[in-house]
Amino acid sequence: MNALFARIVVIVSGAAILVVETLSTRLVAPYVGLTLESTTAVIGVALAGIAAGASLGGRWADVLPPRRVAAGALAVGGLGVLVVRPLMRLLGPVLGPGPYAAVLLVAVSTLMSVTALAMVTPAVTRACLSSISGSGAVVGQLSAAGTLGSLAGVFLTGYLLVSLLPVTAILLFTAVACLLMALLTATVRTWAGVTGVAVAAVVAGAALVAVPGRCDVDTVYYCARIETDAARPDVRVLVLDDLRHSAVDLSDPTRLEFAYTQRFADAIDTAFAAGRPLDAVHIGGGGFTMPRWLAATRPGSTSTVLEVDEGVVELGRRELGVDSIPGTAVRIGDARTLLAGRPAASVDVVVGDAFGARSVPWHLATAEFVADVNRVLRNDGVFVLNVIDRDPWRLLAAELATVATRFSHVALMTSGPDQLGRGGGGNVVIVASDRPLDIAGLAARAAVRGERGYVLGEEDSRRFADGAAVLTDGWAPVDQLIG
Repeated sequence: MNALFARIVVIVSGAAILVVETLSTRLVAPYVGLTLESTTAVIGVALAGIAAGASLGGRWADVLPPRRVAAGALAVGGLGVLVVRPLMRLLGPVLGPGPYAAVLLVAVSTLMSVTALAMVTPAVTRACLSSISGSGAVVGQLSAAGTLGSLAGVFLTGYLLVSLLPVTAILLFTAVACLLMALLTATVRTWAGVTGVAVAAVVAGAALVAVPGRCDVDTVYYCARIETDAARPDVRVLVLDDLRHSAVDLSDPTRLEFAYTQRFADAIDTAFAAGRPLDAVHIGGGGFTMPRWLAATRPGSTSTVLEVDEGVVELGRRELGVDSIPGTAVRIGDARTLLAGRPAASVDVVVGDAFGARSVPWHLATAEFVADVNRVLRNDGVFVLNVIDRDPWRLLAAELATVATRFSHVALMTSGPDQLGRGGGGNVVIVASDRPLDIAGLAARAAVRGERGYVLGEEDSRRFADGAAVLTDGWAPVDQLIG
């Protein structure tokens, strides 16, 4: 086999493996969430497939013509790439969430393609070896070519392709590249063989396009869609992956659908005089519920929304009228780096409502980040943070302990006395400030909404967090702490 052609084949197969691996993290998220466990499942299954493919490719290349093995592996790998997404869409709702479901879902949908593509390098290497002399250079060069292909696959996908093309198109182009290389690599091309692969590719390609998913749009980070409430046509719900993130009443921006946003509003209205315009920073945009509420209830307020996913913002602009919210500016990028660029003592309120799946992204949960939140707040400023957890509430306790290291006063707003007890779970809001919090005022507002006695004051809140480890940049296992 020509040395240049051999390197091209290996580069293509290596790139295809990393395209599948990189996209798999996004593809499983609507069904199992975007967590450390789901990412671990993707990496683990890919490594298992690479190991199995390397072993099988080398073994078969010793008993069969190596180019035939490489061509067959490329053909199977290309067809496998086409069915990755349809299999996830069909099996995801059946398997449901959870770390074990994530491993099974990733394995069933991607293991065939990754294993087949990993067979290519040892088969091509065997085809290039004519003697023991010089074999080390051949093995080294092809190994390097495969690694370069993998680097190209991961960087092109993560940095360029996902932002330019739909996932379906990326998978289709990857599969076509593998199938073309299979055709060029094969030494014998029979009409039956070529026709069979072509028919299989057409069927798999049709499934790639036709099998329905849960998304209105694939953003850089999420499978996103807008749901409409049939009973209330003006209410829109933003769903990211498998989680309902935000609800917006387009006819009444003062109406807050989700209880945790009502608690945000209670905390803000208790801390500041009615109607006073406020300057706010929102960590995470979602459906822009709170910027909309602030603009409606406190005219003249300004809201700066720090949102990592431009696709979510664009969806909000099309479906939720985000551009019509007065005084609202959007900054696209990671909230931690964007917040670091904000002036000290420049805002009245910081609203923490960013989620990777069910947990706050770890780098937005640490003491170092909370210190930066405190820095940008004015002396009488308030930090409100939405946390999702379950019994035994290890994440909530750790996050509360973390916030308490940087703020003088903290409180918890819950859905009821039983929520923090055995078997409880859901959204809890942490309220923090360097000025004393009006716990009685918070409790009174909660009672008006039917949540009587559901506010934990400073003493009870600190007792709840007693003994919990503080999250830091060096230790913040937020996914593992969730009950």
